Amino acid sequence: MAVNVKIPTQLRSATGGESVATVDGATVGEVLDALYARYGELRQRIAEDGGLRRFVNVYVDGEDIRFLAGLDTPVGDGGEVTILPAVAGGR
Repeated sequence: MAVNVKIPTQLRSATGGESVATVDGATVGEVLDALYARYGELRQRIAEDGGLRRFVNVYVDGEDIRFLAGLDTPVGDGGEVTILPAVAGGR
């Protein structure tokens, strides 16, 4: 199943500047694994101990996966996954 993954600006250096990647997967975990297979550097930037780093938020069609089934959240054909690392800093 083809899924579009939106890549935020702060992670685009790991994707060669790509802002959207289309990969196959039926769950968020499968989608992320396909993304890591294509862009290996992404794994170290967003994953930790088999899950996501605590400051990384992932959404499926606008819904936060933390309130769904986590990495087991289903993603439909043509669905949209958004990766959104938290941004800190400033005054």
